[in-house]
Amino acid sequence: MNLILFNTNEIEKPLPIADSRAQHILKVLKVRAGESFDVGLINGPRGKAVVISQQETHLSLSFHWHESKNQFLPINLWVSYCRPQTCRKILQECTSLGIQSISFFDTEKCEPAYRDSKLWSTGEAERLLIRGAEQAFCTLIPKLSFGASLDELIQDTPNKGEGIALDNYEAPTELGANQSYAFPITLAVGGERGWSKSERDVLRQNRFKLLNLGERVLRTETACIAAIAILRSLISD
Repeated sequence: MNLILFNTNEIEKPLPIADSRAQHILKVLKVRAGESFDVGLINGPRGKAVVISQQETHLSLSFHWHESKNQFLPINLWVSYCRPQTCRKILQECTSLGIQSISFFDTEKCEPAYRDSKLWSTGEAERLLIRGAEQAFCTLIPKLSFGASLDELIQDTPNKGEGIALDNYEAPTELGANQSYAFPITLAVGGERGWSKSERDVLRQNRFKLLNLGERVLRTETACIAAIAILRSLISD
C-alpha cells in the first residue's frame, strides 16, 4: 500500500490490530508510536496519520488532512464478464489508472458461470478498487456496477461524449491513430470470445466507433489497460 485508505466513520475509532491495515502499518511500514504514515479518506483528502499508541488489541491514531488534487479520468469502462481472476486484475489496475467508473455486463458469448462468481457478492470487488487506489496514491474510487446487459447500459447512459468499442475483427482503424475524441469516453470491451454480430450492430447504432489495438490479440485485462493508457495520453495532449 502506498496510501492507506479509511472511511469517514473509521477515523474516530481505534484500528483493530487484526485489521490488515494495522498489520501493514506495523509489519511492512514498521511505524511505531509517535511516527506517521500516508493516509486518505475514500473519495476525500489525503493526509498523515500518527500512531498515538499501540495496544494489544488496537492502534490509536490521529489524522491530519490536506487538500487533495486527485481527479478522475473522463473514461467509463464497460467490460464483459470474464474469468474472475481477469476481472480482479481489471478492477485493481484500471482503478490505479484513474477511470471514473467500471461496469461489468452480460454479452451473448459470455460464460454464464462468470457472473455467478463470489467476487461480486462478497465485497471482494469493492476491496480491489480500494487496493488499486492505494497503489496509485489516490483516494478516488470509481463507481462500480455489474449485472446489466449491453442494451441496459446504453439506455442508462447520458447521451454525451463518445463511445469506443474494441474489436479484433471488424474495426477498420487503430485506437489513437491520428484521431481525436470527444470526452468523456465510454470504452466498451467484449468478452474472451468477442462481440456477436447483433452486439456490433447495437454498438454502431448507438454511435460507438469500432476500433482495434493492432494486429495482436491481447488478453482482456491487457486490452483494457492499453486502451485506457492510450486515451489518457490523448487527454494530456
